[in-house]
Amino acid sequence: MQGVLTLAGEGTRMLPWTRGLRKEFLPLYDRGIRGEPVLKPVAHLALESLTSAGAEEITLVVRNRDLTMVQNYFTIDRPFLRRHAHHRERLTDTERFYQQLHELRLRYAVQPQPSGFGDAVLRAEPCVGVEPFLLHAADAVLLEAERGRTLRTMAALREREGLDAVLLVRKVAEPSRYGVVEGSEGGREGEYRRLDVTRIVEKPARPRSRWAATALYAFSSRMFPALRAVARSERPRELEVTAGIARMLADGGRVVALVLTPRLGEWRSVGSAAGYLEALTRTRRLAERAAPRRGKSPRLNHRLKGPSAS
Repeated sequence: MQGVLTLAGEGTRMLPWTRGLRKEFLPLYDRGIRGEPVLKPVAHLALESLTSAGAEEITLVVRNRDLTMVQNYFTIDRPFLRRHAHHRERLTDTERFYQQLHELRLRYAVQPQPSGFGDAVLRAEPCVGVEPFLLHAADAVLLEAERGRTLRTMAALREREGLDAVLLVRKVAEPSRYGVVEGSEGGREGEYRRLDVTRIVEKPARPRSRWAATALYAFSSRMFPALRAVARSERPRELEVTAGIARMLADGGRVVALVLTPRLGEWRSVGSAAGYLEALTRTRRLAERAAPRRGKSPRLNHRLKGPSAS
């Protein structure tokens, strides 16, 4: 399965820190293999969500100025392991990460200038081709009991019904800040409530629902011509993913949304200072809750324990 991970935004809400550093490499907590809390960049956690959902080939979309830094992080560095072999206990999670990288095929696509989330996705088309793909923005993470479970569900639903897109939505207090989804009740998909999407609007002045799209999607390859059609006809300064979805709907495409509830998981973004502080605090609490008691043998489970089902 193909995956696309975007790391190409400007990060203006995090200035001046993001003037030289990427927000996608801000650290959050996770549970390490030994059971103790460890720090991982948000982009690392997002990549693990894609691989846990079954993605074996992943395209990372980056700005040209950041390409070397991103490649360095996502490249196996065996000399580093040898240099620090005397601190073997510190390398456990790095070695696990390198094993994941060894089993992946990573490609890189460059977005020359910040022209929107949709434009970043379009840059991945030469790598993805005509295959369906999972999309994950690298400045946010879905905290769930089993990493990748929601994306797996979305991908399976899209394939089974031949859908053009499956979105993940959540109810928000200020929908005008997001891509807002409208739709009708479509039953259930396992534990998830399902909506048959009829309309999606980016940051509407007068939202007609409180369902906001998260930056987590399962798409058919028809997303690419839809984005190109918007770019040609509307010539927006920033091309948005939501505009591509709206075009597919206008052309008769089928789009479904699954509803994220607190019982199923939490969507945490690091796109603002306040959002990052909340995500860091929450992931630390979850990682510490999952840590084994002193004197107990740790279980080899690197995944973060998400919100309880209560």
